[in-house]
Amino acid sequence: MEKSSKIYIAGHLGLVGSALWKNLQSKGYNNLIGRTIDELNLMDTNAVNAFFEKEKSEYVILAAAKVGGIAANSTYRGQFIYENLMIQNNVIHAAYLNKVKKLLFLGSTCIYPREAPQPMNEECLLTAPLEYTNEPYAIAKIAGVKLCENYNLQYGTNFISVMPTNLYGPNDNFDLEKSHVLPAMLRKIYLGKCLEENNLDAIRNDLNKRPINGVNGDLEMERRRDKEKKGEMESVKVGENEKRILAALNKYGISITSSHSLPFIPPLPHSLSPSHPRKVSVEIWGSGAPMREFLWSEEMADACIYLMEHIDFKDLIRENSSSIREIRNTHINIGSGKEISIRDLAYLIKAKIGFNGILIFNTSKPDGTMRKLTDPSRLHALGWHHKIEIEEGVVVGSAHEKVIDYLVQDFLNQFIRKPLKKNLLFRGYHLCDIKSWN
Repeated sequence: MEKSSKIYIAGHLGLVGSALWKNLQSKGYNNLIGRTIDELNLMDTNAVNAFFEKEKSEYVILAAAKVGGIAANSTYRGQFIYENLMIQNNVIHAAYLNKVKKLLFLGSTCIYPREAPQPMNEECLLTAPLEYTNEPYAIAKIAGVKLCENYNLQYGTNFISVMPTNLYGPNDNFDLEKSHVLPAMLRKIYLGKCLEENNLDAIRNDLNKRPINGVNGDLEMERRRDKEKKGEMESVKVGENEKRILAALNKYGISITSSHSLPFIPPLPHSLSPSHPRKVSVEIWGSGAPMREFLWSEEMADACIYLMEHIDFKDLIRENSSSIREIRNTHINIGSGKEISIRDLAYLIKAKIGFNGILIFNTSKPDGTMRKLTDPSRLHALGWHHKIEIEEGVVVGSAHEKVIDYLVQDFLNQFIRKPLKKNLLFRGYHLCDIKSWN
């Protein structure tokens, strides 16, 4: 790729796409194209074709997808397979029609069988049944891999596929229903901490950014202010206002465990410490036993851009041992090769957040695949190695503290500090009380 090459990144605002965009800019690429869903609906075939015909992009990175954790995958099974198939089919076919020089398709390690040998290499694909909870999403991603592979074989295109492990980093999704395990767990435990401290303002802040179950923090504050004007403030403090918020939190397993319910106590301007802490529990789906691997999103992006710059489809073709030449499994794993249990991750987040309540592992909920550890040997053989390495002899959990340290700070910056300034000013606190906050 030339520095002036026109590069379209589908999904450029998400965790993956924004990391790719940042990496390309850091390397001097200056002709990047991105479109929001309002500007271009990738499920609209005609719109996608018109966009490709107009822009004439030379290179395409397909990072757009409908994604989520176990809850979302289990609930929206039809949407997950349909929407991902539509996005992939439209973009990949339009790239072919418009003679795109090279395309990179981002899949997921959920394409591998539930009982795949660990660590999982690329040859595991389609050797056994998939994990049921995310089967629709996995099938869609497998279809994308095969679409790229077979367009290459039939039409001579240069489309390559990568399968990243679980990612974390800037612009992660903290939606409790649609996010992946790490950001969802972080937000739930943070809300549990706010609940045990009776910190309604902090919870409202959070709801302003991402409403839960239709409950929005600003709406609740407006209701509270209207009640104040009508002289009905007390009933809101201990009644409607609290019930709506508690119901929203309870839906996602963030609950008061004490036998009686205390009213929320607004925080003091100089201190957000609680006056009457509550006993709170946070529910985590499954047993906590599954192991998960995590990779910094900007490392993933660096691997992807390395492959775009140096590796073509022809470099990935291998022949199997049969007498008939078969070309398959040309995709590439991107991972760290290190893992941590969901239980250890939960307790690590609990300690970092400072939550004093109870973590309840709900074994009636699915665990998902018990292990999903990638084998990145093929990527290493192609010349790229991840840089954030765990030193020999160091406990895996301690290294994962870097993951939590980053996400806690990113989460606080997104959800807490800046919005809370506005919230406290709205409540009548003086700027001098909070001017030292970042």
